[in-house]
Amino acid sequence: MENKEKLLIWLKEFQEKLNAFDLALGTISFDDETVAPSAGADYRNKAFALLAGEIFIYKTSDIAFNNLKKLQSCKLDETTKRIVDIYIKSIEKTKCIPKKMYVEFVKLQKESTQIWRKAKKDNNYNLYKPYLLKIIEMTKKIYACRKSKMPLYDQMLDDFEEGMDMKKYDAFFELLKAKIVPLIKKINSAKKIDDKFLNQKFAIDSQKNFNNVLLEYLDFKKENGYMATSSHPFTMELSIGDVRITTRYNETQLSENIFSVIHEIGHAFFQQQIDKKFEGTPITCAIGSGMHESQSRLLENQIGRSIEFWKPLYKKLQNHFPKQLEKVNLEKFINAINISIPSFIRTEADELTYSIHIIIRYELEKEIFNGKININNLNKVWNEKYKKYLGITPPTDTLGILQDIHWSDGSFGYFPAYALGSAMAAQWINTMRKKINVNNLLSSGKFIEIKKWLKNNIHQYGALYTSIQLLKKVTNEEFNPKYYVDYLIKKFSSLYKIKI
Repeated sequence: MENKEKLLIWLKEFQEKLNAFDLALGTISFDDETVAPSAGADYRNKAFALLAGEIFIYKTSDIAFNNLKKLQSCKLDETTKRIVDIYIKSIEKTKCIPKKMYVEFVKLQKESTQIWRKAKKDNNYNLYKPYLLKIIEMTKKIYACRKSKMPLYDQMLDDFEEGMDMKKYDAFFELLKAKIVPLIKKINSAKKIDDKFLNQKFAIDSQKNFNNVLLEYLDFKKENGYMATSSHPFTMELSIGDVRITTRYNETQLSENIFSVIHEIGHAFFQQQIDKKFEGTPITCAIGSGMHESQSRLLENQIGRSIEFWKPLYKKLQNHFPKQLEKVNLEKFINAINISIPSFIRTEADELTYSIHIIIRYELEKEIFNGKININNLNKVWNEKYKKYLGITPPTDTLGILQDIHWSDGSFGYFPAYALGSAMAAQWINTMRKKINVNNLLSSGKFIEIKKWLKNNIHQYGALYTSIQLLKKVTNEEFNPKYYVDYLIKKFSSLYKIKI
């Protein structure tokens, strides 16, 4: 199989088989997190690991790798070249791993995640600790197979956002620590904003009913989207036409569900609005984590927490919760949903302190994989960093090291992409405001026009370009965190009426 035409036919068949495997694994994973009975976990984990092993064999075979390398040397159109490049980079990272080790790691990921759920529920770090330590050690072995000259943690960061490394993140986070940490301290001493009305009892059924209003307002259609409940909100893209999100409900905290939904819909839109000509290719699923987070954070914060966004919606929210909200005007509601108070849980953190939660995880991960920390006391070090940066100490491990799912499946290097995405979001909307009147469109209930702008300028391309390339293409600038810092300072100094 030497000529280009035959190689392209093979590529199509190769992708179709991989897609079938990925669909099976994705469906199992979604069910596992939402509706699957816990008693079947062991059986599912074994089946999942077996399927993952079969994918590993097929994807990393000499035939596949050699055919892709031959295609890479051919003259290809932009899309096909990008597809081939994505596959080769992915295979080079996994082909070096012995199959037995790979399957063992996949099985450990599933088992560790199951134990994490129980440990979090029972506030039992000692139950989870041996699995976390195994995940860390196994992750080191997996990366060692690559024999890369890059520092270990740089490899992890690059896996989640191509082109990012410790040097770039260090510079970004030092800027945040220099500009945002002092602002947080000033706000902690400022006059408090009343948000008590958000902490009343809000019936779960009523929250679910309002979600239907929210989904319709945001144009999240049931024909290509689905929403369920899970312990940790997430988005699962099975195809352009099948994107699933989850939320979670807190009866005494209304905003938790609302902003989880808005956040995950930001992710979902990115997948649903990719040009259909890319369906079935890695261009739909190789999007950088920071890029993806930029869309969810943009929708959740810059748009979803603005007064303009809520002008057409707030009356409907009041109608669902008349007893709790009928005497709360829109301005008071907006102030409350933008309140800044240091808290323990990352996913519930306010917009200002959110990136500090990320800095804490970044520093921990960097120390873990640079060998500068005693991993036997991670929960204690976690608490020390919260005291250092936010002035609070988690009273339990459930509110501390057990709160996130990421480490249970070995997703080290992912967390920094959340802060990167928040900063990129500020850069995106700065450009968007130059092209369309964002505030007027939101105030008049024309969110669909903003969705169209995102599709035409960002979403349609999927992973055709790297995040850095697309950011430059749309904003005419490299990544520039100044927009994010300026946005936070302007917004929160105004909200709390303090001078900077």
